[in-house]
Amino acid sequence: MSRTVDRSVEGLDRAMRELRASLRGIPFRSGGFKTTHDQLAREVAHLVVLLDAARATFHNR
Repeated sequence: MSRTVDRSVEGLDRAMRELRASLRGIPFRSGGFKTTHDQLAREVAHLVVLLDAARATFHNR
């Protein structure tokens, strides 16, 4: 189960890096998109921290 958590965290990290790379050069401050993007980044970071903290509760069975 711990490997599943590792893969999930790595997948989230990869997706956020890809999102950041795709936004380079795009004026995304208009329309409130920057606020939405920043909120998403915070929420994903919080999820990753929670998954990492809960890793000890998962046992390989």
